[in-house]
Amino acid sequence: MLNPTFPGKQGGVVLMITLIVLVAMSLAGLALTRTVDTSNLIAGNLAAQQSAIQAGDTGIEAAVDWLESKSLAPVVLQTNSSADGYSASWQPPLAAGQDWAAYWTDVLSVIAVVLPQDASGNTVSYAIQRLCTMTGPPSVAGCMTPPNSSADNGNSQVSQSPQFDVNTAQYYRVTVQIVGPRNTVGYVQAIIQMTVSS
Repeated sequence: MLNPTFPGKQGGVVLMITLIVLVAMSLAGLALTRTVDTSNLIAGNLAAQQSAIQAGDTGIEAAVDWLESKSLAPVVLQTNSSADGYSASWQPPLAAGQDWAAYWTDVLSVIAVVLPQDASGNTVSYAIQRLCTMTGPPSVAGCMTPPNSSADNGNSQVSQSPQFDVNTAQYYRVTVQIVGPRNTVGYVQAIIQMTVSS
């Protein structure tokens, strides 16, 4: 009679290695998914920020339209008009090193005009400041003057008693705040030079 031979007991090593490989692959897949989600979130936030900054042009254009409508009546531009988002003098920051958010809240939000929300969900506000040290006619208000043509180094200078003639250029700073749908907050600023009749 023949004795049947039985195979030796298997230790299950292959099963253990397979399980370890499956767990490692699952963790790698999960990490890859999280990386893709994070990349999509970052790309979405950058797109929202870019959309907000582009919406700032709306505020600049609205401010320029208002300034142009008043350029033939310069007396209006010599006094503050909070309802129109206009200050006839420039206000410095209230504290040294003040950031834009604090400057907007402390100084500009008082006069800012809020425009209707756009199709992308951005809320645009603007404030106009005449670049003068005080209100009143430009000849006594310490307004910024054009650079000296004989020694033009690209920088305008603030003069306490500039000489103004008829149809002299005036400088205005327009600051725009944009609040986007993802709580994105951006600031855009432009210096506008206009010829104002006296």
